[in-house]
Amino acid sequence: MPCTISISAPSYSITPFFTFTSSKSTQISHISHTPPKSLTTQTRKTTSSHHFQRLITKATVSIEKETPESERPDTFLRGVDNDGATASSVRARFEKMIREAQDKVCNAIEQADGGGKFKEDVWSRPGGGGGISRVLQDGAVWEKAGVNVSVVYGQMPPDAYRAAKGAAAASSDQKPGPIPFFAAGISSVLHPKNPFAPTLHFNYRYFETDAPKDAPGAPRQWWFGGGTDLTPAYIFEEDVKHFHSVQKQACDKFDPTFYPRFKKWCDDYFYIKHRDERRGLGGIFFDDLNDYDQEMLLSFATECANSVIPAYIPIIEKRKDLPFTDHQKAWQQLRRGRYVEFNLVYDRGTTFGLKTGGRIESILVSLPLTARWEYDHKPEVGSEEWKLLDACINPKEWL
Repeated sequence: MPCTISISAPSYSITPFFTFTSSKSTQISHISHTPPKSLTTQTRKTTSSHHFQRLITKATVSIEKETPESERPDTFLRGVDNDGATASSVRARFEKMIREAQDKVCNAIEQADGGGKFKEDVWSRPGGGGGISRVLQDGAVWEKAGVNVSVVYGQMPPDAYRAAKGAAAASSDQKPGPIPFFAAGISSVLHPKNPFAPTLHFNYRYFETDAPKDAPGAPRQWWFGGGTDLTPAYIFEEDVKHFHSVQKQACDKFDPTFYPRFKKWCDDYFYIKHRDERRGLGGIFFDDLNDYDQEMLLSFATECANSVIPAYIPIIEKRKDLPFTDHQKAWQQLRRGRYVEFNLVYDRGTTFGLKTGGRIESILVSLPLTARWEYDHKPEVGSEEWKLLDACINPKEWL
């Protein structure tokens, strides 16, 4: 999916490919929910749905066309305030981190593929910032692999800010003007061809809002979000344990509560309600994280991004060349169908983008090239396919 950048502490994350119309065009998009405290809590569902509708109805949306660029800039932090543009700022260091992570992951993907190469699009945004999109399709190992980064900034219209902040903004007597914002992130979805090789998704993001010009002195707000999750068609328990152990090791370096907390968050987030099952076998997921030291969270996000290759590539190397049957390929395609269902039905960023005319190639980059649906398909009880489905319905503790 496009890289998601959190814009509201309660419940949303965004990808910068849209604009809310205002006196100064602002690029905001890809809204996705944080997990409910209980999947069966109707009140939370109603509140989340109402909150999302407010964001759509209270802001007029238009497309800000990105400008293609022929070369990658050294930084997208052009024209921002001096504090934000310095090499030591969190903004600059986060941009450096995600761009280095993009290069490392793309190099590892190409090396594992043995022939496929990424197509790269560099774009800039008139309102401030830009991005780098890379996609590899129809390789020897990868059916489709996308790794995108974006760094955008500008003015957030007051209606969008009030919708995003919800009750906290509504209860204030102050009516703020446009809110300066900054958003940066990396996002990737990797779909291998072999049904024994799992799909991987990861994204890590950083967001800031500053004091509106008519309210000088108000504190700058910031938060981090992200996660890495695994979606196999067949369970190799040693693979799943390896993947989760790498996530836990990254978390444990900073807080021993992170892994169990973020694993549950991941299981809850990737829930396909109409199927009553999860999209895959989870990993970690977090959003709106700002209740720890900022330097610690920057280091944590960096550690998580650097853990993608050791968590995933060893699994690919073991499984990419295994022989498989037509039956096993068909099952992979059925599970790819579930991936499509979650992204098109429940991922708020994708649905918001489709409704508001966003950059379609970025919105749909997370979808596989091929997928399959069969009427009333049920795997045989006790089969390898049934074991995967059971693990998606009943999330397991792998460690």
